[in-house]
Amino acid sequence: MEKIIRNDIRNVAIIAHVDHGKTTLVDGMLKQSGIFRVNEKVEERVMDSNDLEKERGITILSKNTAVMYDGIKINIVDTPGHADFGGEVERVLKMVDGVVLLVDSFEGPMPQTRFVLRKALELKLKPVVVINKIDRADARPEEVIDMVLELFIELGADDEQIEFPVVFCSAKEGIAKINLSDDSNSLKPLFETIINNIPAPSGYIDEPLQMLVTTIDSNDYVGRIAIGKIERGKIRKNQQIAVCGTDGKVRNGKIVTLYCFSGLKREEVEEASLGDIVAVSGISDINIGETIADVQNPEALPFVNIDEPTISMTFSVNDSPFAGREGDYVTSRHLRDRLLKELETNVSLRVKETESTDSFEVSGRGELHLSILIETMRREGYEFQVSKPRVILKEIDNKLYEPIEYLTIDVPEDFMGVVMEKLGVRKAEMVNMTSAINGYVRLEFKIPARGLIGYRNEFMTDTKGNGIMNHIFYGYEPFKGDVPERSRGALIAFETGEAVTYGLYNAQERGTLFIGPSTPVYQGMIVGVCSRAEDIDVNVCKKKHVSNMRAAGSDEALRLTPPTEMSLEQCLEFIASDELVEVTPKTIRMRKKILDTSIRKKEISRGKNS
Repeated sequence: MEKIIRNDIRNVAIIAHVDHGKTTLVDGMLKQSGIFRVNEKVEERVMDSNDLEKERGITILSKNTAVMYDGIKINIVDTPGHADFGGEVERVLKMVDGVVLLVDSFEGPMPQTRFVLRKALELKLKPVVVINKIDRADARPEEVIDMVLELFIELGADDEQIEFPVVFCSAKEGIAKINLSDDSNSLKPLFETIINNIPAPSGYIDEPLQMLVTTIDSNDYVGRIAIGKIERGKIRKNQQIAVCGTDGKVRNGKIVTLYCFSGLKREEVEEASLGDIVAVSGISDINIGETIADVQNPEALPFVNIDEPTISMTFSVNDSPFAGREGDYVTSRHLRDRLLKELETNVSLRVKETESTDSFEVSGRGELHLSILIETMRREGYEFQVSKPRVILKEIDNKLYEPIEYLTIDVPEDFMGVVMEKLGVRKAEMVNMTSAINGYVRLEFKIPARGLIGYRNEFMTDTKGNGIMNHIFYGYEPFKGDVPERSRGALIAFETGEAVTYGLYNAQERGTLFIGPSTPVYQGMIVGVCSRAEDIDVNVCKKKHVSNMRAAGSDEALRLTPPTEMSLEQCLEFIASDELVEVTPKTIRMRKKILDTSIRKKEISRGKNS
């Protein structure tokens, strides 16, 4: 059989650290390739279609798109930059023949750059390096190229990969240059570099079909849609196929509809062949990692190993006094079905049933990975409660090992001391320190994943919001010993009712409040953080004793400090191991696991005595 090369196609993934401009660059490529009509209104970051992605300015799910340039179709996959969504990145790299590595012209390679590049180099993908944001006032593109080269060498790139082409870009302005001194008003140099350097797909078109499913989408009308690249042969609409499962079993199916990508749309086609990235519907039980193959010759393709989860949480049915008031889906069956549905598309997630039918252990790649799931479920109308995130420990040769994160901190020199002191207590070990750029110092640490839980808020306070913190999974190392929990106690509502100004005024002397007047509270609910290390019960529902004497201006004197509003992530970081976060479509509350004050105190004293 003769091997053919599809010169009319290039398959490429855009990889980078968070916020280095991947999605903005894809926007520019789409606009300049004539995908949109002249009068069509196109929103910013059009690839981030999910509400959460738009709000946070991050990419969570990988996206497929395609542009035409000079008669060549460039299939582009926009990947997430957060380490927590590394499972997404790892699988989509199986669909492409090369990567565009995007690096910020000031920040240089960051932890996530290292992670995604390592995965790409392991798969022997051809890189094109794009130095983005050259329009920044503090840009230092020449230095950044040297840093990228060092990273390639450190990650063991082969000679061919080290000879990478470089393109200078401003994704925001929609321009690209081969040399910084060039004049340019478009992304044409980038398009040409991709076409000239990313290999065209090659293989056997006349041999039996093989297509690896790397992404699953679903649609109310056609059900599950499998997305992947055709590695061998051809695929046709209404074709009978075999599905090679990850368990080694083969089952039959039929392709009902076949789509190719064009811009942001899927276009129905009759046939596709080797090298095409396609979406197929009609196979109701298809899963990620399975191979769609020829009925007569069903041969499975190897699937990439996805890194193991490092953090777990318990999701359970809401049993607070306010349970069932705000959610549409509140039972354990609802919760179980929704978590199992998530497993179909979220490859890095694990769900385990516990001894209790009302609780499930959910494991993921990090706090952000799990908090995005919680926030998504909350918006869909689910009501439930979650425990504090716990790291997943491993036993190797009868020794306890724990996940270690590689932490990079950019911080003004003035705050360096406090950051190093706090991280020292959390068992961090400094690996590297780079001298200041514009007054900032870069500190690099290896730190137990446990030590990072709850640190971000403290870090932002300690650096007055000036610090930048990024971390990525590094590996497993022997257990480092105890890491202290939260240093301050909680203010806990003493009774159920509605918070009033008088009660809150008295409570705020004890610490910082999370709630304002008229907030419904229940006994055992956390209403603030104590200024001391102990938990204190406060009566925020207490009204002023009424007498028939009226002192002039006494009520006006009750000035409340505005409450600190806590986001979901902040709540997850704040809670201690004996506390829970109650999540409903309208409200996020924190509470003690044991709500009753006297029972809770008995349990504490029993624990101290045992």
